[in-house]
Order: sequence, then C-alpha cells, then structure tokens
Amino acid sequence: MSKSQSTSADGIEWDLSDLYEDHEDPELKNDMEELVEISEEFREKYKGKVEQEELGPSELAEMMKEYEDIYELLAKIKSFAMLYHSINTQDPDRGALLQKAEEVGTQTKNKLIFFELEWQNISDETAEEYLRSDELDHYESYLRHWRRYTPYMLSEREEQIVESLQTTGKEAFKRLFDQTIGKTTVKFEYEGESHKMVLDQALSVLYDDDREKRKAAADAVTQALKEENPLLNFIFNNVVQNHGTICQLRDYPDPMTPRNLDNRVDRETVDALMEAVEENTDLVEKFYELKKDIYGYETLYDYDRYNPLPGDVPEADFEESKKKVLEAYEDFSPKMKEIAEKFFENNWIDAELKEGKRGGAFSASTVPSVHPYILLNFTDKPLDTITMAHELGHGIHQYLAREQGALQQSTPLTTAEMASVFGETVLFEKLVADVDEPEAELRLIGDKLQKDFATVFRQVIMTRFEQKLHRARKEKGELKSEEINRLWIETNQEEFGDAVELRDGYGWWWSYVLHFVHYPFYCYAYAFGELLVLALYDMYKEKGEEFVPEYLELLKTGGSEDPKDLLAEIGVDITDPDFWQRGLSVIRENLDRMEDLARETGKI
Repeated sequence: MSKSQSTSADGIEWDLSDLYEDHEDPELKNDMEELVEISEEFREKYKGKVEQEELGPSELAEMMKEYEDIYELLAKIKSFAMLYHSINTQDPDRGALLQKAEEVGTQTKNKLIFFELEWQNISDETAEEYLRSDELDHYESYLRHWRRYTPYMLSEREEQIVESLQTTGKEAFKRLFDQTIGKTTVKFEYEGESHKMVLDQALSVLYDDDREKRKAAADAVTQALKEENPLLNFIFNNVVQNHGTICQLRDYPDPMTPRNLDNRVDRETVDALMEAVEENTDLVEKFYELKKDIYGYETLYDYDRYNPLPGDVPEADFEESKKKVLEAYEDFSPKMKEIAEKFFENNWIDAELKEGKRGGAFSASTVPSVHPYILLNFTDKPLDTITMAHELGHGIHQYLAREQGALQQSTPLTTAEMASVFGETVLFEKLVADVDEPEAELRLIGDKLQKDFATVFRQVIMTRFEQKLHRARKEKGELKSEEINRLWIETNQEEFGDAVELRDGYGWWWSYVLHFVHYPFYCYAYAFGELLVLALYDMYKEKGEEFVPEYLELLKTGGSEDPKDLLAEIGVDITDPDFWQRGLSVIRENLDRMEDLARETGKI
C-alpha cells in the first residue's frame, strides 16, 4: 500500500488494536469460533420457547441479554473486518477477512433468526404483557421495533436462504464497488504539470479558486469514471435488482419501505420532508444566480458549483482544523470537547490519503465495550475541517450512546445525522464569530449555504434519482449507462434550474456514490438531519445554556427511542410540515444575509 500524495494528515492513522491486532490475531480466530458455538447453544436452549410462551418476563429478559452478548461479539468481529479492509481495499488478506466475517455473520444470523420470528409471531396481547413488565423495560423499544417487520418476514428456512445468498450477492458487490473505486486514479495536465491523485482528492479540486484547474480535474474525473463504467454499471444494475428482488419477496409496498422501517419513520413524514424541500428549490437557483453575478460568469457549469466565493479565510491543515473543531465544540459544551479529544489522543482517526483506501468519510460505532473509529480522507481543503466536525459529531453521539448496549447504541439514520450536522453548525457559528471583515463573512456564509444545499436539496435529489433508477430497472430490465446518465442529469437539473449548466460528462458521476450501493435510500436522512439541526440550533439560540443538557440527553438515548418520541420530549413534532419550514427559513435568512454582504462589499 502506498501514499499517492502528501498532505498535512500524513501519519494520522488509527490503531485498531482495541478491537484486534490484525487479520492473524489469535483472539480474532478464537472469537469467530466462539461466536458460532454460543449462537448454536443459544438456539438449542431457547428455540420454541418464545412462540410457545414458556418464558416469563424475567426469563425473556435473560434471553435478550444473552442475545445482546452474541450480537456484540458479532459486531466486534464485523467492525474490525470492515475497518481493516477500508484502509486498503486492494489487499487480498484484508478482503479474505472481510469475506470470512460476512460468512461467520451469516452462520450466526441463521442460527438466531428463530428468535426474531417467534417474537413476531406471538399475539399482540401476549407481546403487550411482556412489554409492560419492568424486567423488559430496557429492551421495550427494541422489541416493539422488531414487531413492525412482522408483515414482511418469511419462514425461518426462507430467511436463512436469503441471508446465506447475500454473502455472494449484495455484500460481494459492495466489496467489489469499494475495490473498484479504491483503485481509481485521476490523471490530468494543468499548466505544464502532471497530476495523479486518488478520486477523493480529485473531487476536492472542485473547491479550488482556479476555474481552469477545476474544469481539468472535473473532465479527468469523468474520464476515470467512464473507464471504470462497464464494471460500475454492472455493479449498480445488480445491486438495484437485488434490492428489488428482496422487496418483492417480502411484499414491501415500495423500494423505500425497508429504509423507512430501519429509520423508524413513516412514508408520510418522509414525503412531507422531501416535498417541503422541493417547494423551496428557488433558494438554490437564487444562490447560484447570485454567485454568477459575483464572479461575472456568463454561465455556471457543473465544475463551478463548489468554488469558494471571494474572501480570505485562513487555510486549515490537519492540526489547525483539529484546533478549530475542538474550540467550537468547547464553546457549546466542554463535555463534547472532552470526548472529541479522545479521538485524537488515542489514535481513533485515520485521515492519511492512501491508494486503495475507501473513499469518503465515516464514523463506525463498533461496540459499546470499545469505542467509535473515524475515517477521513484529509486533502487540506477548507471542506475537510467541516467534514472533521461532522464525523466527530457522529463519534461523540456513538460514544455517549454506548450505555444503551449493543442492541440500542446505534440510532436510526435520521437522528444519526442530527449529531453530525450539529457539529458542522457549531463550527460554522464559531468561524463566523471569529472574523471581522465582511468579505470573510461573505465567504463563510457562501460556503455554508453550498454545504446546506448539498446536504438538503442535493440529498433529496439523489433520493429522487434512486426512486427513478429502481423504477426504471424494474420496468426495463438491465439499464445501459447512457440511460442512467440521462436520469442523473435530468434529476440533478431540477435542483439548479437555469442557474447551472450540467454538461454531458457530468452524467457519469452517479457511479462513484457509495450510498447507492451500500445503503439504498440513505440520502434523505441527510436532509432530515440538516433541517432538524437548523431548527434545533434556532431553539438553542432562544433557550441558551438550558438547551445543552437537553441535547446531550438526546445523544445518550442512542437508538432506544423512536425519533418521533425522542424529539417530542424537547417540543419537536417531525410530522408537522411547518417544522421543516423552520429549518428552510434559516437557510433563506442566510441567503438574504449573503446578498446583503455581496452588496456591502461591492461584489454585485
């Protein structure tokens, strides 16, 4: 494995030894063997006892604790395999471990699926008797959530077959996608210099001040994706078909149903969110028309979407970004800063650019008995500071929620993005408070709005694209790349209106989006989280310091409550369309402020 370029994050690598040392760690091998043994013992001990109502509440609580211990051991093994592989997707030993972990996971799940099915098959009256008992209080929300899947479950044997086939189906295509994107390099010439970089760094050039350099990088990204497209297209078609097959087998009413169930939100709430966003796309068009005026461009192209507005904002290398993010968290809550520092002090972050490393950024919760790990691809761009704040938001959330246990530590995606976007927001407020010049404030607000549009409007657009993609795949069969390109361009153009011209080459850019492959219909959760946070931060400005402990309690709750119930405790009704408008109103206010600053500084 080699580094393809040097940045200030060189040497910032995580230490996974709190999980396991490496793929040859004897403890890892022993845990895999033990996992298979204890899951078989669990099956022999409890199979049939829930369905036949042979267990009292305290005995069912004991059963849940044993189940949770097995689940935690499985999550520890799979977390390590995923993290270990993500650093070098080209290493066959790491790939073999990932495959082995998936296979062991499948064996375990197939032995345990009886419990979920038996719990779902008992009567509502019997289930309520269990759930009202004090002994099962800790697991009540989790057990209630299980029963929502009842209409869509298959027989035990069918569930085992589906789970077994996914190892060489969906999971295999996810790994193939990661390996393909991980080895994709982008090459271009600019002003007599040759540039070769990993995909993430090439995409970061779109934030460069130099328009011709942005264009050169964008064209090179297009070319690199076109070269990989035969395989990427095959992966996408099969992942979408796999998803459709599972939905058909389970009689889901539409392809988004499993994601909505996982997110613990109903279709009506998601529709209200997406429709509210789409009713405000005039904000995006107005922003880019304003940006066009500031730069004096006749036309804004796809490679102009993210270039920064004029104005000096200090560059931030890794150490400076760390300093700014920690200060921002401290201003909001010293407790949050204290937790964030642990990630830097204990090597829980991997930020160095490497060939073969998984793209993007994420925070993996792992298991309550360990701690989260964060992956970054730090390119020394201002956006990297925001990404650091975002992922640390996830990490703090996951760290605080460990007390909920392995089954309820992880939150639905909707509230998971709440913590990450809140981290971005506290950083933004800190950066704005620290500048004196109107031009610097203009730049910061412009950058913030571009991020808001990417997090709200673009994510809704990407969800709409997924809906069209899945519908087209079902109706037409395997799709040619040109058909998918057309869907991508048409759907994205709806966001920008006449303000940005998307060139034909941009049509290939759907093919690197990890979420479409790993997590179908994930993207609306970003919009949910962003608008939720804008409204929550507005509440914070009204309430002041008394809001902070309320927010920390939200984070500690993890996934032990549904988003609707959790947020109702602080006076938020996510079923009310006016709530989403509150967040959109904050974006509109910032856009008005940006226009005022542009006039004040003579930019327009």
